Amino acid sequence: MCEIVSLSDISVGGGNYGIAASAVSYSDALPTYLRITDINDDGTINFDGLKSVDDTNASRYYLVPNDIVFARTGASTGRNYFYDGTDGNFVYAGFLIRFSIDPKKVNPLYVKYYCQSKTYYDWVTSYNTGSTRGNINAQTLGGMPIHLLPRKQQDDLAITLSALDDKIANNAKINHHLEQMAQAIFTELCNEGGDALLSDILTVCYGKDHKRLGSGEIPCYGSGGIMRYVDESLYNGESVLIPRKGSLNNVLYVNEPFWTVDTMFYTHMTRPNVAKFSYFTVRDLNLAGMNVGSAVPSMTTTVLNALEIVLPSNDNLARFEEIVNPMFLLIQANNTESTHLAAMRDTLLPKLMSGELSVADLGGGK
Repeated sequence: MCEIVSLSDISVGGGNYGIAASAVSYSDALPTYLRITDINDDGTINFDGLKSVDDTNASRYYLVPNDIVFARTGASTGRNYFYDGTDGNFVYAGFLIRFSIDPKKVNPLYVKYYCQSKTYYDWVTSYNTGSTRGNINAQTLGGMPIHLLPRKQQDDLAITLSALDDKIANNAKINHHLEQMAQAIFTELCNEGGDALLSDILTVCYGKDHKRLGSGEIPCYGSGGIMRYVDESLYNGESVLIPRKGSLNNVLYVNEPFWTVDTMFYTHMTRPNVAKFSYFTVRDLNLAGMNVGSAVPSMTTTVLNALEIVLPSNDNLARFEEIVNPMFLLIQANNTESTHLAAMRDTLLPKLMSGELSVADLGGGK
C-alpha cells in the first residue's frame, strides 16, 4: 500500500532558489555552473558546453548528495536532476529550485525515479501556472504529492534501476573520453592543408517534418538528439546533422539510417574520408556566432556552404579516418546498448512504482 506524502515532508529545509549570477567560460579554477540547459530530459547532465560561475556567494549554492533540483520556468518546467556527487561539483542557478531529500524518511533514489515518472509529469502539467511559459514555484513544488512505497520496495527499486543507469552513465563517460581522444587526433592531423569551402566536401540538405511518420525503430533527430523512433529513414549514410534553428552549436554525427526534423540540416559527403573530419570541423566553427535570425537563432544553407575550412591532404584524411573509425564504432555500440537499457528502465519504472511488479518478480528477491 502506498502512503502519500509531500516533497516538503521528506525534505530538509524546504525549497531553495539558486544563485542569480551570470555564467562565464568554463574554468577548472571556478565552480561549475548548473543551469536548466545543462540538464537533459531524462535527468542526466549534458557535459558539452558546461559553464562556470564567478561570484563571491557561489559557495552558498553548492549541491550536496541527495539534493534534487527542478527547473522552475520556461518550456523545461519540471525537468529535474538528482545529485549523488559523482558528476562533479555544481553550483545551481537561479532558475532551479533545490530540495534536500532526507534519507531517514525515504530512499533518496526513489524520489529521483519518482520525478522521472509519468505520474510526476502529469502533476507538473496540472500545476503549470505560467501564461506564455511554464512556471512552478518552491511552495507549489513542496506540496507535490509523492506516492511512497514501503521502504523495502523503495530500496529494491532503487538498486534495480540504478544498476541500469550506472551502465548508461558509464557508457556516456567512455564516449565522452573517446570523443576527446578523436578531437586531439583531429587537431594533430587536420590542422594544416589547403583553403576550401564546406560545400567542397559535402552537400547540405533540409530535414523534413516527422509528424506523419509512424512509430518504428529508425531514430528521428532534433537538435538535442533522438526525439522519437519512426518507421521511415530520410538518409542511410554517414552524416553530420546541423541545427537550422535554436541551439546552433549542437552538431551531431550519425552513421545509421535516420530521419531528422525540419529544423535541422543533414549532409551527405561528396568525397571519401571526410564525414568525421566534417563533424569536428563544423563543431569547432561556433555556428551560434554566425546566427542570421533575430528572436530565434537561425542558420542558412548560404552561410554553411560559404564557410571557409582548412582541407588536409588526402593522406591525412585517410589516416584520420583509419585511427578514429574504431572509436566511433565503439561510441555507436555504446549508444545502442544505452538506448536498450533506457527502454528497459522506462518500462520497469511505472510497474515497480505502482507495485505491479516487484524485484522478486524479476529474479532479484530472496
